[in-house]
Amino acid sequence: MHEKSMKTNFHTHTTFCDGKNTPEEMVQEAIARNFSMLGFSSHSLYPFSLEGNLNHTEHHSYAEEIRRLKSKYADKLSIFLGFEADYIQGICCPRFENYAEFKPDYLIGSVHFIANAKQIFAVDNTPQNLMEGITNVFGGSVQETVCHYFAVQREMLERGDFTIIGHPDLIRKFNGKLHLFSETEEWYKKEVNATAQAIAKAGVVAEINTGAISRGHMNEPYPSDYFLSVLHELHVPITISSDAHFAEGIDCAFELAAERAKKAGYTEKAVLSPSGIQFTAL
Repeated sequence: MHEKSMKTNFHTHTTFCDGKNTPEEMVQEAIARNFSMLGFSSHSLYPFSLEGNLNHTEHHSYAEEIRRLKSKYADKLSIFLGFEADYIQGICCPRFENYAEFKPDYLIGSVHFIANAKQIFAVDNTPQNLMEGITNVFGGSVQETVCHYFAVQREMLERGDFTIIGHPDLIRKFNGKLHLFSETEEWYKKEVNATAQAIAKAGVVAEINTGAISRGHMNEPYPSDYFLSVLHELHVPITISSDAHFAEGIDCAFELAAERAKKAGYTEKAVLSPSGIQFTAL
């Protein structure tokens, strides 16, 4: 247990996937901003490839580069190798056994895509893409879309084996602009509660993710204040991550994230260590 707060981030993207900076540039920025720990988490659908994700042939070179940086900067920064591993029903699942050959320190389990037998779409690509998916896959039903998204996350939590769940209410990303649903409706709160219970049962860490703020899509982090309060009631540990896709955003809105965590009742955050999860003050 650490009494002093440390500046950490375990959700970092680079030019290996859809990030704008190289891993070394992200390391140098983290050092300049007095980080204690930095975890890399390139998008992955291993063993498959998709634009914006690690190519299935580049996983080894990515892992080798992160380990090179870990050694080079060992006296200045603790660096961790991870993957943001997608869950797509029947296609890929975030499990350590699926990434064993790369020896990751941790995995982030995330749901970006939902689908039916005819089509697959990303809930966070563009507002237009989201609306097309709601129309084509779910017949225009927003509620059915949202409920399906959370159901897929619960399925991932049951079938997966990972360390951190990424942005657990990513479906909110464009809701502020599109006004598709109200987060105060009972059906929505029911989905949040069921998903929070699945997170607690899985024993993973939930991240407070500020990525949508740095990219101008939202003015608050994931998860919502309500979601966060339910997670706290269920004793789910949290960490703070920027989901950084460029160096300048590596610590975006960290103070706001800490304020939200404290408002929900949290006093500490989870961090990685060679011996597993530890905790430090917010």
